[in-house]
Amino acid sequence: MDFVLVHGTTQGPGGWALLERELAGHRTFAVDLLDGDGTDFPALVRRQLPVLERPVVVAHSGSGVLLPAIGAALGASRLVWVGAYIPDFPGGRSLAEEVAAGVTELFHPEWAGVDPTRDPALADRFLFHDCAAEVRAWAHGTLRLFHPAVLPAQRAGRAPSIPSTVVVPTADRTLRAEWMARAARERLGVEPVRLDAGHCPHVSRPAELARLVVSGSQG
Repeated sequence: MDFVLVHGTTQGPGGWALLERELAGHRTFAVDLLDGDGTDFPALVRRQLPVLERPVVVAHSGSGVLLPAIGAALGASRLVWVGAYIPDFPGGRSLAEEVAAGVTELFHPEWAGVDPTRDPALADRFLFHDCAAEVRAWAHGTLRLFHPAVLPAQRAGRAPSIPSTVVVPTADRTLRAEWMARAARERLGVEPVRLDAGHCPHVSRPAELARLVVSGSQG
């Protein structure tokens, strides 16, 4: 299978390296959302890829906002949401509006205003707390802020017709696990898959995540 990996708001594409290693035998393409003008992300992703036939598109964290459009542009066979925000389908509130209505519904209150890309100690507390020390040290080199204006402002369109898998990290210290699980059911109509991990299971639990991603994308 072909997997297109879309980084989140606090890591660059190098943050997928451990998961890519576990997906040996499949083709992986970690795209860079900062490699453009920040207005047409589906077109930006297409430019970075060869011609792919019905890839699986995996998105982390805040890039869940962009996942439906990127998946549609690539003719994806499946969307995989990893510790990701699920938009308020169909055509509902933007992420900014949801936050304004009740930020602690989505996020843990301690996460508000934190930028872990500026302080490795904050990254360890919120992103990599479930990683071994040597993995945390490596992960610090993947930190990079990605926060274009379109992410919080973009309103959801129709719910995607592409099948979805939602991986909920149960020890997430940023997005609330219970919110992600509820959004999976109410907004996508799927039962979430729970994984005992923090916000970045592609870093802390890459082997387990790879098994979930592959098994959920077969058939």
